[in-house]
Amino acid sequence: MAESPAQGRKGVPATPQLRLDELLDGLQAQVEQVRATRDRVHTLLDAVLSIGTDLDLDVVLRRITESAVALVDAQYGALGVLGDEGKIRQFITVGMDESTIEAIGHYPDGQGILGLLIKEPEPLRLPDLGRHPDSVGFPAGHPPMTTFLGAPVRVRDQVFGNLYLTDKRGGAEFDDDDEAVLRTLAAAAGVAIDNARLYEDTRRREQWLAASSELTRSLLSGTDTGQVLHQITATVRALSGADLVTLAVPFDGGDELVVEAAEGEGAKQVHGLVLPATTLAAKVYHSNQRVSSSALSQEQQAGGGSAARIDLGPGFLLPLGGPEHVRGVLQVANMAGGTEFTNATMTMISGFADQAALALEIAEHRREAEHLLVLSDRDRIARDLHDLAIQRLFASGLTLNSVLGRVSDRPQVAERVQRVVDDLDDTIKTVRGTIYALRERDRAESGGGLRGNILAETDQAATVLGFTPALRMTGLLDTDVPDSHAEQLLAVLREALSNAARHAHATAVEVTAETDGSRLRLRVADNGRGIDPAVTRRSGLDNLRERATDLGGSFTLTPNEPTGTLAEWTVPLPPQAQASLMS
Repeated sequence: MAESPAQGRKGVPATPQLRLDELLDGLQAQVEQVRATRDRVHTLLDAVLSIGTDLDLDVVLRRITESAVALVDAQYGALGVLGDEGKIRQFITVGMDESTIEAIGHYPDGQGILGLLIKEPEPLRLPDLGRHPDSVGFPAGHPPMTTFLGAPVRVRDQVFGNLYLTDKRGGAEFDDDDEAVLRTLAAAAGVAIDNARLYEDTRRREQWLAASSELTRSLLSGTDTGQVLHQITATVRALSGADLVTLAVPFDGGDELVVEAAEGEGAKQVHGLVLPATTLAAKVYHSNQRVSSSALSQEQQAGGGSAARIDLGPGFLLPLGGPEHVRGVLQVANMAGGTEFTNATMTMISGFADQAALALEIAEHRREAEHLLVLSDRDRIARDLHDLAIQRLFASGLTLNSVLGRVSDRPQVAERVQRVVDDLDDTIKTVRGTIYALRERDRAESGGGLRGNILAETDQAATVLGFTPALRMTGLLDTDVPDSHAEQLLAVLREALSNAARHAHATAVEVTAETDGSRLRLRVADNGRGIDPAVTRRSGLDNLRERATDLGGSFTLTPNEPTGTLAEWTVPLPPQAQASLMS
């Protein structure tokens, strides 16, 4: 009897064999699934390690986006960082080349599906994002996208941003596993971002403290205030990473400001720019309130300003100093299209500005204290000269006068003694003039009398000459000389000292200003090259001569001995001045 085809060898049925093959195939599929899950977990762990190995925030954000694309096998991915007002302020993309990004233009601000994830920060999966009722479509140049998976990234329970993934490769939809993996990556990303931000804040605080210490040291060591202002703007730019930083200070005590220091792109265009009272900087100065904007050049600023000359985008302005004494206004800005500044950055710069204002105030008080000390020393020196030197010189002169009567029979000796007495008299006048100069120097700084103004002119000329001219003043210059004559004398002195510096190349200059109540005379003698006969155009000397003739006086320019030039300007005083002297 033959075997039935349904029976196996030796009469064993074939059905158990088929069932065993099915079980083996199912087991093999489960093994493949476990292996795929294992590989995906390893990939996830590698991604977590990758995003946690760097502390640079920009690098961390880029790695998070790249890891998300790789884990869910998406074609496109992006990470939108949220700003203070819930809008996207930074957008990192993966999967698009530079030409595509340029064709799209500016990154999204949080409308449509992206905005939905911002409003409701929960994972979101869509088979076709174009069919969702909140979809607003794509801008021109944007590649077509279908499937969508999004998840929020939280940092300490605060939504930092959102991950957006589109177009799973192979045309499949994103599944539960993709969502679970993305949520796990987002949680790890929050920790990595928090660490990077803490590191960045610590590093910036160290820079801030170092910059504050250097600024204080510079101010207290006597560095010029203008140079310190430039140092402040350079430091603020380094701390904030801004494209342009300007510092405006009050201009001539009015409502206007002037940009005293500028650092960054377009700094030369705005340095020295006068800002009217209607500009944003002037408003910050008077209100003592910080102002921020996402587009400074689009703000209403009547009369213009730096934002009117340069196309500025995000930025902020803050007062330099406390409410009682605002010293200026700092403007920190990026160019149009640049990133906005975070609250942490603005707070840090505000703290540095307060520190800088305090350092400026301390340095100013120190300079005032040093000035008072100098004035005290001048008073002491003047007192000593008057009480000691003049009295002794005067006593010596009286003693020599008494000797004259005893040597009247010896003419040569009497002549020598008389010459010494005359020299002592001139010395006493010189010392008295020095005493007046010491006591009037502080008056010169506050716009004092003629003596103080003459002293101020000679001090100012020292910066051009390279040395301080010798100065001698005799007579009641402050009381006997009318204002009109005093102004002319100062103009003549200014021109004469300028000629000595520019043309004569002198190494010594002696200035004498004196009055006897009836005439006013100014003599400026130098040891320079003298008068060049080849020079025929002397408009400056003609002006000096006209100033003398207009007042009924004269001006002479003669050679000085042994070298140099002697300029002498003499004018009579008006009768009312002489009458007041006699009364």
